Amino acid sequence: MKKILITGGSGFIGSNLVKFLIKKKFFVINIDKIKYSYNLNRNQKIKDRNYSFYKFDINDKKKLFTVLKKYKPLAIFNLAAETHVDRSIDNPFQFIESNILGVYNILECIKDYRKLFKKEIKIIHVSTDEVYGDIKNGNRSDETFPYHPSSPYSASKASADHLIKAYIRTYNLKAVISNCCNNYGPGQFPEKFIPTLIYKIINKKPLPIYGKGKNSREWIHVYDHCEALFQIYKKGVIGQSYNVGTGMNLSNLDLAKRLIKTAKKLNVDNNSRIEFVKDRPGHDFRYALNSKKIHKQLGWKPTKKLDVGLNETFQWYLENGTFFNSFSKKLFYKRLGLKI
Repeated sequence: MKKILITGGSGFIGSNLVKFLIKKKFFVINIDKIKYSYNLNRNQKIKDRNYSFYKFDINDKKKLFTVLKKYKPLAIFNLAAETHVDRSIDNPFQFIESNILGVYNILECIKDYRKLFKKEIKIIHVSTDEVYGDIKNGNRSDETFPYHPSSPYSASKASADHLIKAYIRTYNLKAVISNCCNNYGPGQFPEKFIPTLIYKIINKKPLPIYGKGKNSREWIHVYDHCEALFQIYKKGVIGQSYNVGTGMNLSNLDLAKRLIKTAKKLNVDNNSRIEFVKDRPGHDFRYALNSKKIHKQLGWKPTKKLDVGLNETFQWYLENGTFFNSFSKKLFYKRLGLKI
């Protein structure tokens, strides 16, 4: 049976990818250090004989190399990362440690593994559209766009991308990079924008929107992202980057209004009002990807319509009311990213 290693497989995207690959008949090894955003609901139901979980930090090179030697995976999907921009403003070092040093450690382990076993491990590194920085209206960033990260988070992801490209050229490692837009879907940690708004609507609280709400983001359902990553694993050309997006942009204000309408369709009794709050330092105005490359070369396109996905996501949070209670409210209720 083909074996795949996923780092950060207990996070939102990672846990969905774990289940996706198990259904594809892969043996999946998940390495995750389990931090604040982990929720037992994500992986506790995975009692499959084709799944193995290890709890440790990817910066622990000895443990990581031991797992590589034991399972000899064909590929590594690297999703282990600190991802919340506001947290990166408050504590940049955590992002440097996980997103840069952690990637360095994975690359070194792959080098050591190749030297020992004379075999290659393909790495699919999951990056972000934020590395491109602000994209002016009318433009969409393709894979040739220069990097202009604005936050410690996006800078750490950009650094990892550059490091991987250097290892591809210098050491001939087999790596591919994906740069994806904003993900959403059932079970996402509530500090992220969509579950935050859903939580506020359900609990009849004001909906906090940064600045004037005109910042624009591109959105993709997590299942579509998993399918894209699978196609990159199967067909992605070594040394290449692939943007993964839907071409569907919404301002934060428009998205909030859509969620209010969704709540009404689902007969959620709410009187939530939009409340504009102090903007985030260094807040990028617009992210927008040109994803034609993955469409043409790998044959992938998103399938989940945004309105359908939002409806299903909202419905999931309604049906899983204890989900929000499984986290300390201090982790997602308090405003972060104001320390400058």
